[in-house]
Parts: sequence; C-alpha cells; structure tokens
Amino acid sequence: MKKFAFIGAGSFVFTRNVVRDLLTFPAFEDAEIALMDINPDRLEGIRRCVQKIVDASGKPAKVTTTLSRAEALTGADGVLCTVFNGDIDVWRYDIEIPKKYGVDINIGDTRSVSGIFRALRNIPLMLDICADIKKYCPNAVFLNYTNPMSMLCKAMQTYSDIEVTGLCHSVQGTAHMLAEWIGAPMDEITYTCAGVNHQAFYLKFDWNGKDAYPLLREKIKDPEYYNKEQVRNEMFRHLDYYVTESSGHNSEYNQWFRKRPDLIEKYCTHSTNWNPGEYAYSLNVRIDRDKHWREQLEDWLKQDVDLKRGLEYSSYIFNARFGDHTPFQFNGNVINNGAIPNLPAESCVEIPCLADRGGIHPMMVGSLPAHLAILVNTTTRIENLVVDAAMTKDKRKVFQAVCMDPLTSAVCSLEEIHQMCEELFAINEPFLGDYR
Repeated sequence: MKKFAFIGAGSFVFTRNVVRDLLTFPAFEDAEIALMDINPDRLEGIRRCVQKIVDASGKPAKVTTTLSRAEALTGADGVLCTVFNGDIDVWRYDIEIPKKYGVDINIGDTRSVSGIFRALRNIPLMLDICADIKKYCPNAVFLNYTNPMSMLCKAMQTYSDIEVTGLCHSVQGTAHMLAEWIGAPMDEITYTCAGVNHQAFYLKFDWNGKDAYPLLREKIKDPEYYNKEQVRNEMFRHLDYYVTESSGHNSEYNQWFRKRPDLIEKYCTHSTNWNPGEYAYSLNVRIDRDKHWREQLEDWLKQDVDLKRGLEYSSYIFNARFGDHTPFQFNGNVINNGAIPNLPAESCVEIPCLADRGGIHPMMVGSLPAHLAILVNTTTRIENLVVDAAMTKDKRKVFQAVCMDPLTSAVCSLEEIHQMCEELFAINEPFLGDYR
C-alpha cells in the first residue's frame, strides 16, 4: 500500500482532482490518502470530498486527516504541496501597496514585486517542509504546486537533497487550448516547450509532424480567437512563439501591457478567457471563495462524481516512479544545468523531463531563440537574486531585484521602488523576520 501526503489539502479543486487521478492507477487503488491542513474546518470539508471520490470509485483506498505535518509525512511515498504562507491578510498588501506606486498587479503570485515578496515568505516554509520530508519520508517523491514556482523550486533544489520538482497546469492546458483552436485532436499534436514557469514557449508545435504555427497565425486573425487571449496573442504576433501562461499573468511579467491605463484598458480588461488581466483578479476571487466555500462544498457533494482521469501530471509521475513504472514525459521545474545553454546553469527552468523507476530526468533542449533568451534571462536572473536574498536575509538584494523587474521599472523611479519595498518589508516583518 502506498501513501500520499497532501500538505495544504484545503485546496479543494486541486486535491479532489489529484485523488481522483491517483485512484485510476491499479497500483494506488488501496493507497492511504493523508490530508494535512492547518485549518480544521477546511480539512474536514476536503475529507468529505475525498471520501466521496473513494466511495464512488469502489476502490479500497483509505482517507486520513491530521493537523500535524509530521504525521502526514511519516512513511509517505508521494508528497504534494499547495501551501500559502500569509493568507489574504498579507497577500492583499502585496497587491495594494504596489498599486499606490502605479504598479498594477493582476495575480501577484509568481513574479514582479508581489511575487518576489511571496517568495520571501514561502521559501523558508518550503525548506522546512523539505527538512521534514528528509526526516519522516526521505525516499518520497515531492511534487510542488505552490507559487512562485521557479523561485521555490530553485531554493529547494539548491538547499535540500530530496527528490523534488515543481508542476504547473499551464503547459498541457495551453497545448490543449491551441489544439482546440486549430481543430486538431490532441493525440496528433507534438510539441517542445521550454523556458521558465509561466514564461515558457512552444519552440515547436506540430500537427501530425507538420508545423501548426501557420494555422494558429491565421486563426488569431479572427477577432473571436484573438480576443480570447489578447496579451498572449499579441506576444505571439510579435515574438513568433506562443507562451504558456494566461494573458492576465503574462501582462504583469513584462513591460508592454500594464504600464499605462490606456494599455491596461486595451489589453487587460476585455479578453474572453478565464483571466483577462484586471487588477487584483485572483485576490478578489480568493476573497469571494473564502466567503462561500462552505456552500460551494455542499453543492459539490450533491453532484455525481466524475471519475475520468484529468490532465494533471502528478499521478502519472508517481506511477512512473513507484507504481507500474510506465515512463512518463512531462514539463517540470528543475535546475537548468545546461539544458538551455543560453540561460544560467544555476537557474530553475521549465523543460521536458522523463519520469521512470530511476528518477526524474531533465532533457536537453538547446538554446532559446535569441530574443526569447533576453526576456527569459531577465526573469530568471531576478529570480536567482531573490533566492540569494532570501537565504542571506539581504534587504538590499531584494530591493535590487525589484528594481530590475520589467513592470516595476517601467512605472517607478528607483526612489519610489525603495519606498515601496520598505512598506512591504514592514507589512511582511512577522513572516520574514529581520532583513538587514
């Protein structure tokens, strides 16, 4: 019997989906699903959901709950993490304080000034979780879903020696979206995608072995499709390669779309897909969800359970590592080590990987096109500096990292950035301690 520990199990949609997927593999039908969260109400809620999935599957899996991370981890074969250090009370300041200085944030969980301060809060927590894994389940495979993905994985893969990679929905999700746009069955699509998390690009996107980009270029000439992803389609029009993460997210990763009100109005408010790019979108969704999660939970419990396996990578990876050992290729977040030669070797990159009984093996990609390398180098070098700052508690390095952020630097002077960082340090002091 295998054991899976969910740290931060109160993430309802994610936990439900992964448990459903795990139970579709014969090797995991009798698994222990250990749910851990610091919120007992949410923990009981997700327990009811997971038990409903187990009951509907007819499988002999066992569901346990605990408020203790050590208890959840003890003897685990697989660990999944969706934690959030600081919750809404501090996250809102990550969004609201930059807005005072003209930095308009959509999500704020991955990069720019908001993502940087989230990283500073979460890196110590993630390293603590790694230390507990080393103590209680040293041979476990750790799959991280917590953001900011690149910075957290860079820290964990540099300062711990457990088997860990980071997973995101954006690569496979976007691939399915583009296939649907051009009318291609997904099983006829092949692609190579590489870069950093949320800023990876499809270097190749083929339909039955033939370049599908000309079809996509024609498709986005249609306003219906252009308007679905205005930011990403603009990037594709001008940069020639499609990026993985949503328009709203990408609008805050660069200097082109959010530095003026007219640009925000033009590119970040009218898209028809899930995240156009409006200010504080994800924060507002989270606030609303926290008000209504109990009703949403009860509504879901009244519905029939869909047991069809989804698109998440995690169950396939676990199956490859310690299930029936069927190899599985996916895009993971790993240390570069030359896989992309024109990015720093020590950076965390999102590239094709192969999971099998022997481990998780990054694949060589080759150099990014020169213009993409300029964009991604800026991102990953900032992220490296932030991780260094977090490990050395160096306030000056944090400030300098924010200075180099494309969106922030497009809007603020150096002195304004200094003042903004001081405000954010003051708010975050309970989580960060003393930075010098």
